[in-house]
Amino acid sequence: MAWLSDVLGWFSSDLAIDLGTATTLVYVRGKGITLSEPSVVAIDKLSNTVLAVGVEAKRMVGRTPGNIVAIRPIKEGVIADFGMTERMLEYFITKSHNRRAFVRPRCIIGVPSRITEVEQRAVRESANQAGAREVYLIEEPVAAAIGAGLPITEPSGNMVVDIGGGTTDIAVISLGGIVCSESVKVAGDSMDDAIMSYIKRRYNLLIGEHMAERVKIEVGSAYPLEQAKTMMVKGRDMISGIPRTVVVNDSEIREALEDPIHSIVNALRKALEETPPELAGDIIDKGVVLTGGGSLLPGLATRFQEETNLPIITVEDPLTSVVYGVGKVLDEIELFQKIQKF
Repeated sequence: MAWLSDVLGWFSSDLAIDLGTATTLVYVRGKGITLSEPSVVAIDKLSNTVLAVGVEAKRMVGRTPGNIVAIRPIKEGVIADFGMTERMLEYFITKSHNRRAFVRPRCIIGVPSRITEVEQRAVRESANQAGAREVYLIEEPVAAAIGAGLPITEPSGNMVVDIGGGTTDIAVISLGGIVCSESVKVAGDSMDDAIMSYIKRRYNLLIGEHMAERVKIEVGSAYPLEQAKTMMVKGRDMISGIPRTVVVNDSEIREALEDPIHSIVNALRKALEETPPELAGDIIDKGVVLTGGGSLLPGLATRFQEETNLPIITVEDPLTSVVYGVGKVLDEIELFQKIQKF
């Protein structure tokens, strides 16, 4: 049946996928990014049917009746629910090909740098079951470095800090591969959780994931802002059970975010300590490249610079650097052959 695989391949458009904890992005060869949607699946527990995926499913988080649950199948950068990941990928692959179910693309998927063999197998099997013909995996920091335009195939050190939704991946890359890396399960989601805990502790107010994320985006920061910011936060009073509104400011939210930011700083220091001296010299010259959605937190680059005394460069579009990097590997066969993949 090899001929059938070849025929199906002729009709396919190869895909680059950034399978993220918070958001999944898909890049179609020759077309660019065709999809960017939340990694969420809504199912009806009674009939076990999928009701919505992506944007529609995210709207349902925290707002569903008892029989409907909104699931995030990727937790802390790895597959937590195999069946739901498969259904989500199948939906995204089909949607990227304009609903053509007969298409069997070749896929390259970005994964965390410290992914285990069991987790690798889960990603591969999910993509195969979802309709992929061949599946290759590439480490997200390598993809982010390629997307940021770094010369990773040269014999010089490039340091990337990729702060996603579930994990922060830090890697020193040279000659197309990772020389040393550090990964912590602390990133954008941990920041949201820290805000929820802080408001619960300080104001006896329960808030949901959506509200915590809005607070992080609107008044969150890692370093004192030039101009103070405040925001109205709505939730449920823990004592009376009645909906209530409080006003929070940027300095309170900075305090709330201190623990997750401190964990990322510690991981960055650890990675720097393990870097070979020759490559450390390159990093002093070039600086540290900051990417991923979590790097959009205001003041984060300033905080890292203060903690490490190194130049910190935030890429132009941190949210898409991984998927663009994977897409570039897909488009350029020479680059595909030069980098480490599994």
